[in-house]
Amino acid sequence: MPSITLHTSTGEAKGTVELPDSLFGVEPNVPVMHQVVTAQLAARRAGTQSTKTRAEVSGGGAKPWKQKGTGRARAGSIRAPQWRGGGVALGPKPRKYDQRTPKKMKRLALASALSDRAAEGKVVVVSEWSFAEPSTKAAKAALEALGVTGRALIVLDPNDVNAAKSFRNLPKVHLLTPGELNTYDVLVSDYVLFTVQTLPGAVDAAPEPTTEAAS
Repeated sequence: MPSITLHTSTGEAKGTVELPDSLFGVEPNVPVMHQVVTAQLAARRAGTQSTKTRAEVSGGGAKPWKQKGTGRARAGSIRAPQWRGGGVALGPKPRKYDQRTPKKMKRLALASALSDRAAEGKVVVVSEWSFAEPSTKAAKAALEALGVTGRALIVLDPNDVNAAKSFRNLPKVHLLTPGELNTYDVLVSDYVLFTVQTLPGAVDAAPEPTTEAAS
């Protein structure tokens, strides 16, 4: 199992924590990640765009002029696509863009994304977010102390209200609960931050030996 340093919210080392191989130690499967992310983005599409065909626009019941003798092109309806106010030919209609993605594929894609971030040293585990009260300034200072730059994905416990209110105003921070963790948000983030409680499949942290124990 890969192990990383466990930090406090002030950036101090507090021991180590082992990451499960099944999530943080697999060989990233790029094609599976691509397919899962494509399906996830497709599912976000509303699919409500719609245009009217010549059968749905109003008017056009009478032939605009007689078939022969006028010198103009033959026309049977003013609602044909080439007419102003006519129907749209081959226009979009409401549809669903959902793609079926097996659960095993989703799990493999998430494990691949997390393993890729762990291999780059971009996974950070904090013992807890010790915010006595909501404070965006304190949240920003905590990220700086942890060396987190760029876009950060923070996985929070749903009951950690102070942390959620502290981080939510930072423009480059995205918050999720453990049940919402997904491949796309991991891949678009530079860092992924967990607490010991939200780290999936975590082994109990091993604290560093104290000075008295070492002696």
